[in-house]
Amino acid sequence: MTLALSLGISIGVKRSLHMMWGELIGVSLVATSAALGVATLMLKYPDAFLLLKLGGGAYLCWIGYQMFRSRGKLVLTESTQEQPELSRLQLASNGFLTAVANPKGWAFFVTLLPPFIDSTLPIAPQLSMLIAIILLLEFICLLIYANGGKLLRQLLMKRDNVRLMNRIAGSLMIIVGLWLALGK
Repeated sequence: MTLALSLGISIGVKRSLHMMWGELIGVSLVATSAALGVATLMLKYPDAFLLLKLGGGAYLCWIGYQMFRSRGKLVLTESTQEQPELSRLQLASNGFLTAVANPKGWAFFVTLLPPFIDSTLPIAPQLSMLIAIILLLEFICLLIYANGGKLLRQLLMKRDNVRLMNRIAGSLMIIVGLWLALGK
């Protein structure tokens, strides 16, 4: 959601759609894997979940540190020439990697999805319906965040506002990363 918000701010909702389809593919992969047995593997091998948790926490801390150090280089201007242009594939890859590398997403699906699958019924239709609902809700939320970012664009047109926002967001990201990595 943070990625959708930041892309909504920097490149607009229309270009953010490329990130969204990558993210939705990643979410569907994570949800499918969780429903088909990752939950069993994680329960049998808790060290794997611990590694995922620690790696995810470290990744969030790194992103937070990068945001905190940012000097407002992403100041928005009317001209897009100052900002590096990401290709559609790069945007989609960012979305996919964000979804797949998110340990909270894995934990959510690993714990939540298996109880909704009835082993006495065919799995494919059940899983298809669950994933369709999840993807619809995810897409709606991504659109809400990207549109919220578009509205924040005016506020962030000034360099000092971007620097302050990066420091706040970076600090919060570091806190969440530490909480995720060190929490029980």
